[in-house]
Amino acid sequence: MQTTRLFEILYVLLNKEHVRAKDLAQRFEVSTRTIYRDIDALSMAGVPVYTEKGKGGGIRIIPGFVMDKSMFDEHEQQEILASLQGLAKLNATHSDTILKKLTAIFDQKATNWLEVDFSEWGYDNTQLFTDLKTAIIGRQLIEFDYLTPDGKTTHRQVEPMTLWFKSTSWYLKAFCLLRQSSRIFKLTRIRNLTLSECHFVERELLLEDEWDETEKSTPIMDFKLKIEPAAAYRIFDDFKSGDLQADGSYLINVSCCECDWIYNIILSYGEQIEIIEPTCARETLLKKVKNINRKYL
Repeated sequence: MQTTRLFEILYVLLNKEHVRAKDLAQRFEVSTRTIYRDIDALSMAGVPVYTEKGKGGGIRIIPGFVMDKSMFDEHEQQEILASLQGLAKLNATHSDTILKKLTAIFDQKATNWLEVDFSEWGYDNTQLFTDLKTAIIGRQLIEFDYLTPDGKTTHRQVEPMTLWFKSTSWYLKAFCLLRQSSRIFKLTRIRNLTLSECHFVERELLLEDEWDETEKSTPIMDFKLKIEPAAAYRIFDDFKSGDLQADGSYLINVSCCECDWIYNIILSYGEQIEIIEPTCARETLLKKVKNINRKYL
């Protein structure tokens, strides 16, 4: 207990010009006599700590003192602080406290290099991330309703393993007790999530190609699309690249599963897109457009 308190006192002194023994005693719920004994112990350990009496006095540490940091060179210190700052942005447990302590130890300023906002425009999903983080770290079972790609809603109980950001979306990797296999769940399709009081033993994480994804059972189709200049700004959001044509339009070649997702993307371009190939995809889109048209007749 004393060793922990000594480190805490040292961290306080490294981050403040001075502190009163009375304030430290209240913080650690010990007597001022015990605090002075701790100060003596720090001094004997080689820490240049001293006390000043009178107004504005207190316990101080010699300015410029930095703990032994020979284990890490300056570049390694900066990398550690940058990584911890990134974790702090993700609300990782204790990361902000650790960051402050190591900043003082290394005598380095942590550069604010990363901003992370989990919420979507018009929708705050912070609580979802907080609950999933709690469940993953605590190995708690979770339950939720999940909307599948075929439009059905199923109730799932899963063992959450990790959060995964892929392309432009967040996913949850978990072991599904309903399917008795590992599954990937898209966070935007998760509803009514609750944490169970039951805990589970962590399973071995599968290799990337061993995860069961619904889309893998759908045949892959090669699409050739033409996008008008007015919608060119969207190409790099949806397809990453395209071949610029003389008239300012773009030709896009994309391979993906033939499902509602790709047709919904195409329809969102309105008149500014055309399916060049394959013919069957042109026919499918035409049927969808006719069905839409009937709703407004």
